[in-house]
Parts: sequence; structure tokens; C-alpha cells
Amino acid sequence: MADTAARSPRKRKGLGPERREEILAAALRLFAQYGLYGVSTRQIAAAVGISQPTLYAYFPSKHAMVEELHERAFKDLHRRLVAGVGDLMTRDSLASGLRIYVDFGLENPDAYRVAFMIEDPIGRPASGGNLEVSPGAQAAFGVLRASVAAMHAQGLTRSNDPEQLAQSLWAGMHGLVSLLIARPEFPWVERETLIRGHLDLLIYAAMRPEAPG
Repeated sequence: MADTAARSPRKRKGLGPERREEILAAALRLFAQYGLYGVSTRQIAAAVGISQPTLYAYFPSKHAMVEELHERAFKDLHRRLVAGVGDLMTRDSLASGLRIYVDFGLENPDAYRVAFMIEDPIGRPASGGNLEVSPGAQAAFGVLRASVAAMHAQGLTRSNDPEQLAQSLWAGMHGLVSLLIARPEFPWVERETLIRGHLDLLIYAAMRPEAPG
């Protein structure tokens, strides 16, 4: 990235948590605009109006900032899902749960890019050298997984594999949200019509016809 990050006036020291939030806000904005590999810690520091050594007093690396932004996004999504999903035993309630995910992504495109669309592994090393999914991502997906498992136990799903179904629903929502964020210039149909139609297709594929509305 060219050194085009907006440079803020140098600020006084000792702002503590407020300064930490300023760093994260600047990092989120720059990562979303230029990508993880197009942004340096020096550019983030300049955007906040602090020196690079001062930034390192709050975050030891760029990866640490990405990891925190990633976890924050998933925690926010998890909170919304827990508050709004409830008992996913009808078509309408499933539609509400899926819509929470879509609205979260479209209302918070920068956070969504960092959580879902940056090509950097945020997972932590697990046994065998593989990466394990972060706690925030596990918790957010766990809400959908548990709800689909409950529907499956009641005989309401078309699929005999609730884990596969939950992952397919998640992938279907992510595909729509990521395309709307990444390709706004595409000649989409009216957005609300597209979202409703897409979620209707996911619900039709997920639930048996006899499932309650």
C-alpha cells in the first residue's frame, strides 16, 4: 500500500484504554481498505498520531490486532444470535436467525471483512500442527449448530446430517454477505428482494415441508 494513510496529529501519552480503541479503529479501517498485507504497523501508528514504539506498547504485532478484531466481531455476532435466535423450530424463527447473520455482516462490513474475508489464518495451532477455530468463531457457529441439531432431533430437517446442514447454511449466508460487500458494483436486484429470496431458498433446502411456519 502506498503511504496514504491519513496522518493524525501527534497525541499526548497516557490515554490507556481510549488509545487502545483508537488503534483498533484505525487498524480495522485500514485492513478493510487495503487488506492485511497492504498495511504496516507504522501506517496504523501514523493514522492514530502516535509513534510505532508507542503502538507496540499496546499490541506486540499486527497479527495481535487482527486477532482481537476477529474475536470482537465474532463475539458481537454471537451476542446477537443468542439474543435473537431463541427456539428455531419454525420456518419463521429460522428465517429470523439467518437474517441476524446477514444484517450483522452488512451493517458492519469492515468488521466482517476482518472476521471472515482476510486471507490470514487467525486460528491457533492445535495438535498435529493444524489450526483450530478461534473461540469466538466456535461460539457463534455453535448457536446455529445447536439449533439445527434440535430441529433435526424433531424430524424437521431434510438432511440426515445436522452438522453438514449447519455448515451449508453458514456457507450460504456467508456467500451472499461477502459478495454484497466485495462486489457492490454488480447489478444486483433490489437488495431486500435478494436477501429474502436467498434466505427462502436456504430455508426450503433445510426444512421439511411439514415443518411449522
